[in-house]
Amino acid sequence: MTEVTDAVDADRALKARHRAMWASGNYPELASDLISSLGAILVEAVGVQPGDRVLDVAAGSGNASIPAAVAGGTVTASDLTPELFDVGRAQAAERGAELEWREADAEALPFADGEFDVVLSCIGVMFAPHHRVAADELVRVCRSGGRIGLLSWTPGGFVGQMLATMKPYAAAPPAGAEPPPLWGDEQHVRGLLGDRVTEVSVSTGTVTIDRFAAPDEFRQYFASHYGPTIAAYRNVGDDPERTAALDADLAALAERFDTGSDGSLVLEWEYLLLTARRS
Repeated sequence: MTEVTDAVDADRALKARHRAMWASGNYPELASDLISSLGAILVEAVGVQPGDRVLDVAAGSGNASIPAAVAGGTVTASDLTPELFDVGRAQAAERGAELEWREADAEALPFADGEFDVVLSCIGVMFAPHHRVAADELVRVCRSGGRIGLLSWTPGGFVGQMLATMKPYAAAPPAGAEPPPLWGDEQHVRGLLGDRVTEVSVSTGTVTIDRFAAPDEFRQYFASHYGPTIAAYRNVGDDPERTAALDADLAALAERFDTGSDGSLVLEWEYLLLTARRS
């Protein structure tokens, strides 16, 4: 009994840290500035139709939820970090979209089995620490014959490599936690979903990031906006040498991925897009 209680307490503490991390900085602004196109790409790929009951898991401020509602879906946007919802509500109102916002842990969704026609996640569920548990929940709440759509950063792409670059500077992950970019590995996701899905379709794409003039501008933006980067800097905050090393490593990463030809910084961020039908 004590072991069970300890495990529950540890999970609550972990999720509290995750919530605080994503509430830090300004992820809604980052999503709007840099990756606003991705939600609509996922919604189109998974084929949201008028009247579909849609669940967006780890929805953030609604990058996919709002396009799904605009497409006619009856949408529930769920996220562990409800602090992100206020911006989402304002953005939804601007577009005339109506949807429900629910605080929810991707690893323990408060919804019934088979409750939704479409279950999707855009750069969201990949950050749940226990991949098998999260995948089980995605499948559980999707009805038989319903659709599942996932868009995730790839391990070898820019964001996957950025997370790898920050890992030595961040707090050690808890036992059993898996790296988020594994959701951008086709075989890993196929393994998670298994024979519970059919009609699996997989493709890769990129989103072009050209708003930063130089690598250091990119680094400063992420150090002020992006929860995982903020957490890494906080973890080394009392060590000027490690802080300088993190500065240099992030700038070097941007330089390595730069495809610009006129002196400006141009980055191509690769993602994996997977759609499937629930068996």
